[in-house]
Amino acid sequence: MAKYWFFAFSDCKDPVRAREYNDWYSNTHVPDMLQVPGMIRATRWEAAEPKKGMKRQYLAPYEFETDNIDEFNKEVAKQGKWTMEQGRFSDLPVFDPDNIPRIYRQIMPAKKRKRK
Repeated sequence: MAKYWFFAFSDCKDPVRAREYNDWYSNTHVPDMLQVPGMIRATRWEAAEPKKGMKRQYLAPYEFETDNIDEFNKEVAKQGKWTMEQGRFSDLPVFDPDNIPRIYRQIMPAKKRKRK
């Protein structure tokens, strides 16, 4: 199976509610998305040095494996629909307007620096 990373860039539409947004994203949304077959793990990142004009402050990389990207994308959409139907999706996230999937296939395993 090929290994991939899906990168979701987002922001909180109400900075006053950022704590609520981050709690929802980390403790509801990520666990929900990890239910998609093939998902391995996810983490979240926040821009360490936000710059003026920067589109999104948060990044959630998801690692997954699949032999069929189209089927995986269908499962992601199905899970997304379920979260909406169950009322588990928040009103706070803002994603890129075009919401272009940012999926990358791993072409080299991680390497570590050699210590002397």
